[in-house]
Amino acid sequence: MASLFVMQGRDRGKRFELPAELTLGRDGSNLIQLNDSEASRQHARVRKEEAGYLLTDLSSSNGSFVNNEPVKERLLKTGDRVLLGRSLMLFTDTQEHSSQNLAHEVDIVGELHTTGSRILKSVSQDQSEVFRAPDSADSPWLARARSNLQIMYRTALAVSHTLDIDQLLHRIMELIFEWVEADRGLIMLSSHETGELEPAVSRNRKGTKPDEKLSVSRTILDYVLQHKEGVLTSDAKDDERWDPANSILKLGVREAICVPMQGRYGIVGVIYIDTYTAPGKLPLRTPNKFTEEHLKLMVAIGHQAALAVEDTSYYSAMVHAERLAAMGQTIATLSHHIKNILQGIRGGSYLIEEGLKGSDQDVIRRGWRIVEKNQERISSLVLDMLTFSKDREPELIAADLNETVSDVVELMQIRAAEAVVELAWQPLANLPMFTFDPELLHRAILNVVTNAIDACEKQDGAEVAVSIEYALGDRTVRIVVSDNGAGIAPDDIKKIFSVFESRKGARGTGLGLPVSQKILREHGGDILVESTLGVGSKFVLELPALAAEDSKVGKTIAS
Repeated sequence: MASLFVMQGRDRGKRFELPAELTLGRDGSNLIQLNDSEASRQHARVRKEEAGYLLTDLSSSNGSFVNNEPVKERLLKTGDRVLLGRSLMLFTDTQEHSSQNLAHEVDIVGELHTTGSRILKSVSQDQSEVFRAPDSADSPWLARARSNLQIMYRTALAVSHTLDIDQLLHRIMELIFEWVEADRGLIMLSSHETGELEPAVSRNRKGTKPDEKLSVSRTILDYVLQHKEGVLTSDAKDDERWDPANSILKLGVREAICVPMQGRYGIVGVIYIDTYTAPGKLPLRTPNKFTEEHLKLMVAIGHQAALAVEDTSYYSAMVHAERLAAMGQTIATLSHHIKNILQGIRGGSYLIEEGLKGSDQDVIRRGWRIVEKNQERISSLVLDMLTFSKDREPELIAADLNETVSDVVELMQIRAAEAVVELAWQPLANLPMFTFDPELLHRAILNVVTNAIDACEKQDGAEVAVSIEYALGDRTVRIVVSDNGAGIAPDDIKKIFSVFESRKGARGTGLGLPVSQKILREHGGDILVESTLGVGSKFVLELPALAAEDSKVGKTIAS
């Protein structure tokens, strides 16, 4: 399946799958509508042909670009960057390259009993092992090459160890100041919205007053962006590229290097460093600190930094898209469930109103039972949402597990009777006091018992049995909830703890079991499931048997 993934622009993070033919533009009549004021109403068309997907510009005002080149028509290949207005999209076609089966061409052999092949040297990513100090016997060229290689290696490590752009850019600037005697430095990034350069990170060498404003020549920035190449200036008055009226000498700059941050998809920013003499002070006659070799390395560093910024932006866009998708799924699922609850309340209210009109107490009671049941569903939904939405440490106190489970069973007796299910509860005599969060554990057990009752509702001989298993000295105490309902298919057992996976249709939110599992895991335990189709299911809620300090014996509750 071919797709366009928006990397820059107001639709950033969206992925559009491509049918056989479609148009793109800002008008709602397009299959892909771009929220982009610089895109034309109907900007471009993409049509699938035998050779692949063909992009055609539809006489748009600002043109269509593929890999920074203006095009009228272009056959797209995986990795192409399509720019329409300010919307930069990455084209991918998963069917373009079929994976080659190399299993028959590669053979991993066992140990060879020979002394002819052995490991001579191993090197880790620790740069101290990769690069040794220059040897006095090394030629100047070799020493310089090793130093440059070390700089690029440290830069590569820096950009590969973080997905935080701000942290990454600060580290890049630190490395530059370690390597070159610059007085000031600045990294500017292109705004996703306007395309204009905006300051991201600046740095001054120690001794330079931090309150001295760093002014950068617009002439140099425009030259770097237009020509897509780095510049080195050491004598601005003799450099024909710079307008004397805007001479960088007026800014107190003696020499400067400015390089583009050129990535895969274009220029994402610039890196600027200079040596500086404050206004009103005489410049010292010192030899130039920047050389052509510095410029070449700065260009390479700029490229490495740009790739890292693009990767981080792509990752952020993917995360943003996944969050939007998850939010959409959450809203859709909860809206559907809340709608059903509201319909139930509306139906109950209607019965109450009709009963009041005719002074019919039976109708009023029937309507109130419907309203009351849906109020309980609202309460249950809200509690599950609150429990699942945030991590919390259980408030561990000494409590009676028999009492907690008994409260749940008593609460569910009416519901079990309505569902024609026998709810059996067998407390465990002489059970010690344990340390757990009674409120949270009550919620977890309630969800599991509710599911068990629903699983065998109005079934002949339906029964749900609740018990506690614990032997003195065990490290784990178990609450066992068994039912003789329809059972769960083996493939579905893996899904029942996924959020919004419900086998109850409109009655379920898909939050109950995930919430229960979350609570047990916050206690250091878990939920185990055994189930057979047509026979029934058994849920075992395990948690650490943390005995209370006072070792009180729990109450024995008659069955």
